[in-house]
Amino acid sequence: MKVSIEVPEPIASQLRQRWSDLPRKALEVLVIDAYREGIVSAPQVQELLGFSSRWELDGFLKQAAVLLPYDEEDLENDARVLDELLAE
Repeated sequence: MKVSIEVPEPIASQLRQRWSDLPRKALEVLVIDAYREGIVSAPQVQELLGFSSRWELDGFLKQAAVLLPYDEEDLENDARVLDELLAE
């Protein structure tokens, strides 16, 4: 799918001063928002933005101040696994 937006030239010029590749920046902002809202998964973000590795994706998300989903249940599972490993 191709998406286009119209921006008045004076504003587009201002935006290009900050971000030379406006289509890429718009895609990144859209994908970040979709990820935050749970619409797309991390592998989908990686595919959409053309990252070659999970590390590259994690760096991008960190730079965008997007926290990885990690809740209390994840913490409890990690603690249980650690306890099991230490008991061995």
